[in-house]
Amino acid sequence: MAPVQTQSTDELERAFQDAVDADGRIEPRDWMPEGYRRTLVRQIAQHAHSEIIGMQPEGNWITRAPSLRRKCILVAKVQDEAGHGLYLYSAAETLGVDREELLDLLHTGRQKYSTIFNYPTTSWADVAAIGWLVDGAAIMNQVPLTRCSYGPYARAMVRVCKEESFHQRQGFEAMSVLAQGTPAQRRMAQDALDRWWWPSLMMFGPSDTDSPNSARSMAWGIKRFSNDELRQRFVDATVPQAEHLGLTVPDPDLRFDEATGHYAFGEIDWTEFATVMRGDGPCNRERLAHRVGAHEDGAWVREAAAAYAAKQAGRGAREAA
Repeated sequence: MAPVQTQSTDELERAFQDAVDADGRIEPRDWMPEGYRRTLVRQIAQHAHSEIIGMQPEGNWITRAPSLRRKCILVAKVQDEAGHGLYLYSAAETLGVDREELLDLLHTGRQKYSTIFNYPTTSWADVAAIGWLVDGAAIMNQVPLTRCSYGPYARAMVRVCKEESFHQRQGFEAMSVLAQGTPAQRRMAQDALDRWWWPSLMMFGPSDTDSPNSARSMAWGIKRFSNDELRQRFVDATVPQAEHLGLTVPDPDLRFDEATGHYAFGEIDWTEFATVMRGDGPCNRERLAHRVGAHEDGAWVREAAAAYAAKQAGRGAREAA
């Protein structure tokens, strides 16, 4: 029998990069560089953690929604975010990591989630602002991920983006109602925009020159656009929406640049971003403590589900025998 020919690491890397450059999809059983796998685990896990933690700021308002209609919309939205987390944890598991391990990394602070969810929601207008601005920024970030080179992540993002688009429209509609309401409601809307604008711009991550992972992720086809490109797209899309609402973007340096066809905007306070990222934001400790408590309180549900699955598996084995 002729010896089995095996490919060298260099040949495997070339074949991998050729597939990525041709806009192909890398699937779980395909060979991939270890750095690619680690980058995906980090990004998908952070994304999943953000969806789960992100339920808290809005979930805080379910019992205080101004109408039954708004409550039903908000319950459905928070439920969607939980589903997004589950899709993404499942995508991460295809890379050989265990979900319990990922949750432990979150609960112990060794993996991060989006800094945006460490800000408080102090009025109903904040719920509207999150839908309009935060979900709007998420969509700008996530639609290109439907073309990610890693198949399970890209496919998960198709459904996530469809639901996030609905959330963004719902948030804009809620903000529109407030902006057209009483003087007090208009003040609430403007106050929410004032507080959520800059954290929303920070969602795209550090500037390209300061991001250690952006260039490599783009070369591997995980990302399609740089942080700064996506941030600019968000500003260009959102400023006209604020003008339509009759609200003022809290940036004295904001102006439309006729030469470039884009809005020029002020400098982001990256010191604040770093402070929140390292765990010293307004609600970091509160969010994580709530998440850990919920996980511990739900242990009996996971144990019951595991026991039931084991019982069903045993029954199936006996019937097969």
